[in-house]
Amino acid sequence: MVRIGQAIMLHRGGDREEARNRFAALWAETDVEADLFHRCTIAHYMADTQDDPADELAWDLRALAAADALDRDRVSRGEHQLAVRSLYPSLYLNLAADHVKLGDEEAARCELERARRRLDALPADAYGEGIRAAIERLEKRIADGAASPGEGRGGPGDGAGPVL
Repeated sequence: MVRIGQAIMLHRGGDREEARNRFAALWAETDVEADLFHRCTIAHYMADTQDDPADELAWDLRALAAADALDRDRVSRGEHQLAVRSLYPSLYLNLAADHVKLGDEEAARCELERARRRLDALPADAYGEGIRAAIERLEKRIADGAASPGEGRGGPGDGAGPVL
């Protein structure tokens, strides 16, 4: 987790390429079966380092697949149970933002609905309020016609970047 945090800090500091390189190395080091929580976290943040919206979507789908696998694995997920549950709204929000970027308004709306169905898992704190507000902002952008190719995903303030 320390190395994941370092890569996140690099990205937030503006060194997108080095962050992407570190996330790629971490991804290659993780075990597909044993490191599901780490793989989910890595993919969740790796998506934001991508230049191509299709690649961004692919990484967000990897994050969701790891979360789903961890959610199905009731035995080993114990310590990560709450984190995974509260991560789902953000995962779906990111997928919605990816679809907006790719111009697929219908898919974006479906992902936002999935995010809304999981909002009860969010804590009543700054993180939870941030995700709720980001969902509202992205819904408004879609309603205002923002679902066109090339729309940016920015970060948490834009209403879609990961807020783990």
